[in-house]
Amino acid sequence: MRVILITSFLLVMAIRTSFSDPNIKQPNVSGQFYPADSTELSVEVEGFISAAKVKPPDRRIEVVIAPHAGYFYSGAVAGYSFKAVKGRPYKTIVILAPSHFYGFDGASVWTQGGLKTPLGIVPVDEDFAKKLVGKSEKFYFEPKAYEREHSLEVELPFLQRTFKDFKVVPIIMGQVSYETCEALAQSIKEVIGERQDVLIVVSTDLSHYHNDATARDMDEKTLATVKAVNAKKLWQQCHIGTMEMCGFIPVTTALLYANINGLKDVEILRYANSGDVSGDKERVVGYSSVVIYESEGDNEATQNDSATTEVKPLTKTQKKRLLEIARQTVEAYVQKGETLEFKEGDPRLLEMEGAFVTIHRQGLLRGCIGHIIGDKPLHITVRDMAIAAATQDPRFKPMTKEELQDFDVEVSVLSKPKQVTDPNEIQMGVHGVIVSRGLHQGIFLPQVATETGWSREEFLSQLCSQKADLPKDAWKDPQTRLDIFTADVFSEKDIAQ
Repeated sequence: MRVILITSFLLVMAIRTSFSDPNIKQPNVSGQFYPADSTELSVEVEGFISAAKVKPPDRRIEVVIAPHAGYFYSGAVAGYSFKAVKGRPYKTIVILAPSHFYGFDGASVWTQGGLKTPLGIVPVDEDFAKKLVGKSEKFYFEPKAYEREHSLEVELPFLQRTFKDFKVVPIIMGQVSYETCEALAQSIKEVIGERQDVLIVVSTDLSHYHNDATARDMDEKTLATVKAVNAKKLWQQCHIGTMEMCGFIPVTTALLYANINGLKDVEILRYANSGDVSGDKERVVGYSSVVIYESEGDNEATQNDSATTEVKPLTKTQKKRLLEIARQTVEAYVQKGETLEFKEGDPRLLEMEGAFVTIHRQGLLRGCIGHIIGDKPLHITVRDMAIAAATQDPRFKPMTKEELQDFDVEVSVLSKPKQVTDPNEIQMGVHGVIVSRGLHQGIFLPQVATETGWSREEFLSQLCSQKADLPKDAWKDPQTRLDIFTADVFSEKDIAQ
């Protein structure tokens, strides 16, 4: 009898210890956001993943973005994210998630033990987590961030049904600065080093509680910004409310990580909102599945192909049409806040190309913004950059209706960039130049050299200091990357002649 009592006592203590171990995070929303029964949960998650129609990628995926609502609403969309990486040999999963309930300045990293779901305990990669915490005083363990949070937890069952023998680095981000996002992105890169078995999972939903039409329009613009890997724009627009992502801080961090690593290939696998499931189209929440791929062959084909520095010719008619689109867009947006839709049948205007739009007024620069790498049809890029040049150039206030009486438009269609190792390869007035080092990047269009009369050294020095916030002589440093491109530059005055 004593043996039985002692055995029973030890068993009870063992159970209590397992539940009270502070290093094992107990689930918050099991039975609410997803089934509490392990068999039911497994079947549901497997069903979402199996149903996702995703073509197996031919490259390693470095970042995935997945929603974190209740599985009834967002599980089908999340299935696309995890279907894309299923079967891949990842051993460490870094999870970036937002804090919905606890406000704090920092990134709370769970550094030891594991996180529990009905499917078992997911162990923490303690070595990775502790190295990360050592990078900054802004990275630390804040237990209150985990007490009620669901955004990180709901990703775990999907990971458990997608991978075997993996560990996680759980990170819940508070209300941090853009600089902290930059620091976290850089620190994650440094801790990963040369490893090829690390995946970053970012947890976020999109717009909240708009009607279906409004939500879809807003989410489309937000996802276009993500696809363009434009961290700064996402950060700014989410802060002022023209875009919405409850996890925009983790997503900004992931985009900054992509920028540092030269990751430019982004694919939106799936978009839907809660109304697609519930039928309620008046107050919906948006969800998306996004993947960011490693650079294809480190972009060697692009860098070594001399043809990439030449822009495919445009006819006078095509140039005139792009200028018309830019002007009409500026007028409509400044007057009414409307973004015009253009349906173009010319195949040349449907090609994916980068472009800048420059606005002059009374002979002076009034705004200039563009995309270096084309991720949309050319005519859409010109439209979007026209809006940006008129309203988002940080050097100027947004254009007013009064200014529409006297402005000129210039369009620069860009070739694909090509890396150069010798600055003497740069031809003044012919090549535009991109300088980049770490998180710093700047660009001068080819016409800058012509307009200023700078020498090559002056051009590169000003590019580093003015545009990239680098030392003037940074272009001489082997760690600084230089890319060249050409541009077909044309203005309304040119076409009128």
